[in-house]
Amino acid sequence: MRLHLHEWGDPGAPAIVCLHGVSAHGRRYRRLAEERLAKRFRVLAPDLRGHGLSGYEPPWTIAAQLGDILETLETAGAKPRAWIGHSYGARLVLELCARQPDRVACAVLLDPAIQILPHVGLDFAEDAARDYSFGSADEAIAARLANGAPTPREFLEEEAHEHLVTSPDGRLRWRFCRPAVVTAYGELCTDPPSPTVFGVPVLLVHASQFGLVREDQLTEYREQLGDRLEVVGVPGGHVVYWDAYEQTANAVEEFLARHTSVTHA
Repeated sequence: MRLHLHEWGDPGAPAIVCLHGVSAHGRRYRRLAEERLAKRFRVLAPDLRGHGLSGYEPPWTIAAQLGDILETLETAGAKPRAWIGHSYGARLVLELCARQPDRVACAVLLDPAIQILPHVGLDFAEDAARDYSFGSADEAIAARLANGAPTPREFLEEEAHEHLVTSPDGRLRWRFCRPAVVTAYGELCTDPPSPTVFGVPVLLVHASQFGLVREDQLTEYREQLGDRLEVVGVPGGHVVYWDAYEQTANAVEEFLARHTSVTHA
């Protein structure tokens, strides 16, 4: 499937790919791209299968998602060596390194969903299967804020403008396919590749208070990757490039400045 692609920066610059998480979309990277990444890179952020403006048809497996991404990049004439992934998108970067390591010269994992425990995956999947709808954008934003994450309202207002759609019943719903999201949570419960597939520099930014990245995972990554790994803890919730934008953007920009001299467009 050829995916809908959000793009920023000079088309002739070295390419970098940004992969979003479950129930999100590529345009969530807009501020990070426009303010930081697009100064040096051609930034490419696809809407994954079942999300945003891309097609919704199955299969919704990790393998299918990777195939979609690589086909889309080939069509766009991009050969990125630097990859950024948030949550499920970070798991996709991990899987790509396991299957086609030559495609990755450095990796940024933003609060990565390396593997979630089965009972957590079940809770997430059951919640995603519910039919949440809203009478207005303000109602949708209030529901997001009610979960306690310290997300600046400006991000949620932009998200509502981009990602809410009116359904045939007149209600507003977020733009994603619920079965695709449920499937993704199941995929995230499967055994991940070993961190040793990262033979390249890795930046791991995690929301320590949120706790998706477990201490045993951080310990394993530190032990297996040694000085190839840089770990940065930031405050706030899971969407670290919203909730801790400055800290996350600074860490990403500094890491890429050190490790992207060999990337090619």
